[in-house]
This record gives sequence, C-alpha cells and structure tokens, in this order.
Amino acid sequence: MSTSKPVTPRFPYKSDRLKPLRAFCQTVRLGSVSRASEALFVSQPAVTLQLQALERELGVTLFERAGRRLSPTREGQLLYDMVLPLVERLDSLETDFRDKVRGMDAGELRIAANSSTILYLLPKIVENFRARHPEVRLTLHNAITADGTDLLRADAVDLSVGSMLDTPADLSYEPVYRFEQVLIMPPGHALATIPQLTLNDLSPYPLILPPRRQVTWRLVDLVFQQNRVPYSVALEVGGWEVIKQYVTMGMGISIVPTICLTDAERGRIVTRSLSKYFPPRSYGVVVRKGRYLSPQARAFVELIKPDLFAPREYDQPGHSER
Repeated sequence: MSTSKPVTPRFPYKSDRLKPLRAFCQTVRLGSVSRASEALFVSQPAVTLQLQALERELGVTLFERAGRRLSPTREGQLLYDMVLPLVERLDSLETDFRDKVRGMDAGELRIAANSSTILYLLPKIVENFRARHPEVRLTLHNAITADGTDLLRADAVDLSVGSMLDTPADLSYEPVYRFEQVLIMPPGHALATIPQLTLNDLSPYPLILPPRRQVTWRLVDLVFQQNRVPYSVALEVGGWEVIKQYVTMGMGISIVPTICLTDAERGRIVTRSLSKYFPPRSYGVVVRKGRYLSPQARAFVELIKPDLFAPREYDQPGHSER
C-alpha cells in the first residue's frame, strides 16, 4: 500500500511574486489603483494587470468598491495581513542589512513628536539613548499627531511618540504613560475655592486651548459635548508653555495634562483635578503596522519605560503644582 506525499507547489524560476504583492499592498493602503501606481512609479494598467493576475491565481476577489475607494474583501484583508510584513521586510532588506553590518554604532533614527512631547517627555529618553548609542544620528521632527502619522505612512520617520484618541487601522499605538488632566487658572480665580468642580462651573469662563487639529481640543470638545455643557474658547495657541503664560496673565483658564506642569509653576498657577470628567491622557509609541523596526528604533523603544515619570495627584481645592 503506497502513501501519497504532500504536493509541494512548484513555481517557475522567472516568476516574480513580489511585484503583484507590492502592488496589492499599496492598493489596500492607498485605496486606489491610480494612487498605488504613483507610489510605485509604474503605470496604472500595469498595477491593474498585476492585481487581476493575483486574483486569478488565488481564485478569490480581493477588492470591492466602497464609494470612490477600493476596500479589501474579507479574503483581501486576510492576504494583506499575511503578506504586508513579508513585502516590507524585502523592501527594507538592503537598509536593514547595512544597519546590521554597521551595528548599533552607526545609522539614523527619525522620530516624529509634537512640541510638548519633545519638551516634556522625550528629554530623559533622548539623554539615555545618546549615552548608549552616541554614533546614531537622531532626528526629532516637530509635528502634531496628525502630521506625524502622515510622516509614518510616507516612511519619512521610523516611529512617532505622542498621544492618540483614535488609532487608524494601518497604525499601531502602544500607550506607555498616563497623565491626569487638570484645570489650570491664576491664583485668586473664582474656581479655585469651589469644593467640587463640575463642568457647569467651568462653562462661564473662556478656555485657552491648542489649535483644533490637535488632540487636546478634540478631547475637550468631546467631554463637553457628551455632558451637554456649553463652553467657549477665548484663544487658540500652540505650546503648553505659551498657554500657561497666558493663564497666569488672567487671559483665560485651560485644561492640560500634568506632564507639562513643573516646579516652576509653584505659586503662579492653581491646579484642580478633572479626573471625574476626563480620562488620563496617554502617551506612547506609534508605528506603521507590519513595518520592520530598525535596531536603532527598537533600542529607543526599549528606553521608553512606564516608571520614568511618577504620577501626581491633584484633588485639593486651591492646590498648586508641587
């Protein structure tokens, strides 16, 4: 009695599976054949033929149209999850190989972060990284979260560090630190002595907030809208240092994460906890799904430790930052 052996697939020597799989991944990521062709620097008909050949070979439909955008079918999403890491590893093979050859004493690391993250969160981490890997060229791109994710998608940076409310499907966000959201005001403000603050207590007083595209504005708007409490914004300005300065001048109140409060604010700013309404603000690492992190990027991520910053509590009326 003979036993049959499992059949091993045979592929022609000249068969190139990378091109159609790369075209497929770019089409899923960009939602359009024309945009995929631009990203790959090939013609649109060439991408279409590669996708059609892939569907014939696998015997499934890989895309369906949702409005003006192409979206992967269930089978297409499964294939995307399987092949994206392979395609990206092959695409980054030369760079990764050269980095491995040079070792951790050479190379480049590019990180996107907004100004508050660069100012308050990253100094200790960057200091530790520079001490351990002095030959790595480190570049910090000052960009708000939305622009940082665009840089990630364009492979202009290796990773992003910051805060996110909603994580897009093509990105991965790993929260590491959490900071309480507090109300800040100048000493003597009417809100400083109210025993139990509510959002209605804040409603009559104008807020100073970062621009609308930033996470803080979206978070504040979400909380006030969910509680059906009206609010007003007196001033939009970027940077926590500027916001704190304007608050001390009596130009308004603000809602900030405790990461931006230091001993320098003692006596100049009164803080009150808003943990009843606002969840802790998370900060962490954002990477593109399936992207192979370089040794430099992995070494930097390993230095981002949860215990680097001690939590602070703000729960007493009239409490000032320690």
